[in-house]
Amino acid sequence: MANKCLRICKPPATKKKRKIMPRSVNSVASRARRKRIMKQAKGFFGRRKNVWTVAKNAVEKAMVYAYRDRKAKKRNFRALWIMRINAGARQYGLSYSQFMGKVKAANIELNRKVLADLAANHPEAFEAIVNQVK
Repeated sequence: MANKCLRICKPPATKKKRKIMPRSVNSVASRARRKRIMKQAKGFFGRRKNVWTVAKNAVEKAMVYAYRDRKAKKRNFRALWIMRINAGARQYGLSYSQFMGKVKAANIELNRKVLADLAANHPEAFEAIVNQVK
C-alpha cells in the first residue's frame, strides 16, 4: 500500500515551458513585391489596376505576351525587309532569291536591314548594288 501511495501522491513531472518565437512574415519584402506588381499594372483597365489578385494575373500574362512578341517582332521585321528587297530587285528583273544569291556570291556583306533601307529610301544606291552583282 505504501508503494501505491507513493505513485499516487507523487507530484506530476512538469515540463519546462519553452518560449516560442513569434512567426516571422517579412512583410517588408511582401509589400515591396506587391508594390512592384501594382506599379507594373498602372494604366490597366478596371480592377486589373488596383485589385492585387487580378493585377498579379494581368501583369503575369502581360509579361508572357511581351516575351513572345519580342521574338515575333524580329520575325515581322525580317519579313518586311525581305518584301522591300524583293520589290526593289524586281524593278531590275531579279527575284529576291536570285538577288540575294548574287549578293552572297559577290561577297557584299550588307544585311537585309541595310539592303531594305537602300531599296526603299536610296534607289540609286540600290541600283548600284544591283549593277555590281549582275
